[in-house]
Amino acid sequence: MTSSKTNLESTVNREGKLITQIIHFEGGIKRTFDGILPETIKQGQFTKMRRSNGSLLAINDDKVLCIEIFEEK
Repeated sequence: MTSSKTNLESTVNREGKLITQIIHFEGGIKRTFDGILPETIKQGQFTKMRRSNGSLLAINDDKVLCIEIFEEK
């Protein structure tokens, strides 16, 4: 699978080149994902993003209440 270099101009790009997200799901479940490359975030029924370790993360938007975003230093 090849990685697209298209920057989708997400407002999350303003937070830095590498970010951590804490995603809050229905039912009180929280998950923390680090090493996210914000320029790779693409929204749809599933929001997809690449991590610095090369993995692809896909989140079902229907179950998300909110997302906390932090710049990694």
